[in-house]
Amino acid sequence: MFLFKLLLKNAFRHKLRTGLTMVGLVVAICAFGLLRTIVSAWYAGVESSSSTRLVTRSAVSLTFSLPLSYAGRIKAIDGVTGISWSNWFGGIYQEPRNFFPQFAVDPQSYLALYPEYQLTDEEKLAFYRDRKGCVVGKKLADKFGWKLGDVVPIKGTIYPGTWNFTIRGIWTGAEASTDENQLLFHWAYINESLRKRLGNRADTVGVYIVGINEPNNAALISQRVDTAFKNSLAETLTETEKAFQLGFVSMSEAILVAIQAVSFIIVIIIMAVMANTMTMTARERLAEYATLKALGFPPEFVVKLLFGESLFIALLGGLLGLLLTLPLASGFGAAVGSLLPRFHVSAGTMALQMGAALIVGLVAAAWPAWKMSRIDIVQGLRHVA
Repeated sequence: MFLFKLLLKNAFRHKLRTGLTMVGLVVAICAFGLLRTIVSAWYAGVESSSSTRLVTRSAVSLTFSLPLSYAGRIKAIDGVTGISWSNWFGGIYQEPRNFFPQFAVDPQSYLALYPEYQLTDEEKLAFYRDRKGCVVGKKLADKFGWKLGDVVPIKGTIYPGTWNFTIRGIWTGAEASTDENQLLFHWAYINESLRKRLGNRADTVGVYIVGINEPNNAALISQRVDTAFKNSLAETLTETEKAFQLGFVSMSEAILVAIQAVSFIIVIIIMAVMANTMTMTARERLAEYATLKALGFPPEFVVKLLFGESLFIALLGGLLGLLLTLPLASGFGAAVGSLLPRFHVSAGTMALQMGAALIVGLVAAAWPAWKMSRIDIVQGLRHVA
C-alpha cells in the first residue's frame, strides 16, 4: 500500500506533463484499437464463412455468367447435398450512399443452405409465395426503419428500371458474426424480365452455392465440379466459401497491410514520447534516488519506483483509450453502414490494446531505471534538479 501511494504521488507530481502524456496514450491506444477493428471487420465475412458450402463461378471472371442448366449436373455430383444460385443486383435505394448488398436468389434452395438466416415459417412461406417479395437482415431493416409489408423501391444499375420489392421477412443471425445487412429477392423475378427484353441474358446465374456433406472433401468435390465442365463454353472455378471471400479481401490487401503498419507505428511513436517523459522524470529526481540509496534502499527499490510509475501511467492511459474506443467504434460502424456490416471491437482487439499499453510502460521505463539503479551516491547528492 505504501508503494502504491508513493507511485500515485510521483505520477502526478507534474500534473501537466503527466496529463499530456496520458492524452497522447489515450489517443494512440484508441487509434490502434480502431485501426485493428477496421482490419477485423474487413475479414469478418471470411471468418463467418461455412465449411460446408462451396462457390462455383466462371473460370474467366466473376463478371461472366454461368448457364442455369449447370444446376442439375452439379447436384448429381457425388458429395453434393444441395445446390442454389444467386445474382448480384447492385441497385440503388433512394441515393448512392445507401449502399447495401442485394442478391437475386432461388428462395427455397438458398435459405436451405443458409440456416444462419433465421426466419419464422410464416415469413418463409410468404416469401416463397410472393414473386415480388424479399427478405432483409434485421440490421438493414433497423437502419431504414423497414417493417413487414413495406415496399422497397430499388433503382437497377446492372438491371435497368425501378424494381419494387415487398418485405415478407426480416431475418436475425444465428450468431453475432452473421451478416444482417443484405436484401434477398426472387431470381425468377428478374429472369422473367430479362427473357422478355434481353433473351440472351436470361437463364444465367452469377454464382452457384454448393452444399457438401463432408468439409474434408471440399477440394475433391471442387475438382469434380470443375472437371464436369472442362473444355465447355463456360468453364467453372469452384472453391470454398472462405477462399471465395478471401478473393475479395485480397483485392485490398495492400491497404490492409498499410493500416496494420500504421497501427503499430502509432504505438512506437507514443512509446518514444513515454520514454522521454520517464527520462525527464528520472533526471529531475536524481538527488532523491541517491538519497534513497544512501539511506540503505537497494537499487531494486529505485527500479520498482520507475517501472511502477511508468506502468501506472501507461495502463491508466490504455484503459481510458480502450473505453473511448467503444463509443467511437459504435459511431464509426453506424457511419460506414453496410460497407463494414460487422464493425465491433472484439475481445482480442481490447487485449491487444492493453498489451500495447503494457509494452509501452515497460519499454519506456527500461533505460531510466537501469541508469538510476547505477547512480553514484555522491554524484547524485551533488545534483541540483
